[in-house]
Amino acid sequence: MANLDEAIFLRINGWVGSVPALDHMVGWLVSDYLVSTVLGFSLVVLWLAGRDDETRMRNQVGVLMALVGMALASWLVFVSNGLFFRERPFIDLDVNLLFYRPTDSSMPANSAAAFFGIASAIWWVNRRAGMALLAVAGLHAFLRVYTGVHYPSDVVVGALIGVVGVASAYRLKGLVDPLPAMAVKAARILCLA
Repeated sequence: MANLDEAIFLRINGWVGSVPALDHMVGWLVSDYLVSTVLGFSLVVLWLAGRDDETRMRNQVGVLMALVGMALASWLVFVSNGLFFRERPFIDLDVNLLFYRPTDSSMPANSAAAFFGIASAIWWVNRRAGMALLAVAGLHAFLRVYTGVHYPSDVVVGALIGVVGVASAYRLKGLVDPLPAMAVKAARILCLA
C-alpha cells in the first residue's frame, strides 16, 4: 500500500513545473487562508440564510454541528498524531515543493479533516451548498498532494476523519437534542442570529 501511495504521489507531484502559471495559482489556492476563509464565510452566510424561521433554525443548528464536528475531527487528528507520526513526502522523496515545509505529521491531513468536516456538515442541511463545498475541500486536498506536502492517503484519511467527526456530532445532537436549538434561541435573544 505504501508503494502505491508513493507512486500516486510522485505521479501527481510530477506535474509541478509543467505550467508555471498554474503552479503560481495553485500556490495561492492551497495557502492556509483561502479555503479557510471561503468555508468560514459560508458558515456565516448559512447562519444568516433562510426564508422562514424553520429553515433558519435548521441552518443555524447545522452551523453549530459543523463547529462541533470540526472540533471532534481536530481532536481525532490530535490523538492520531500522538499515536502515529508520518514524515512528510518532501523528507523522504525528491519533491517539487510549492509550499512551506510543515513539521507536523503528514497523516492524517488536518486541513482535509477540518474542511471535509465543515463541508459535510453543511451538506446535511443544504445539499447544493454542501456539494459545492465538498468539491472545494476535495480540490484543496488534491492540491495539497500536488504541492508536495501530503501523500494521497493522508488527505483521504483526513477527509474520513472530518466526515466521522460531523456524523458523531449529529449522533451526539440526538442525545442532547434541545440544546442546539436552545443555543440558537439564546443567540437570537442576544441579536446574534
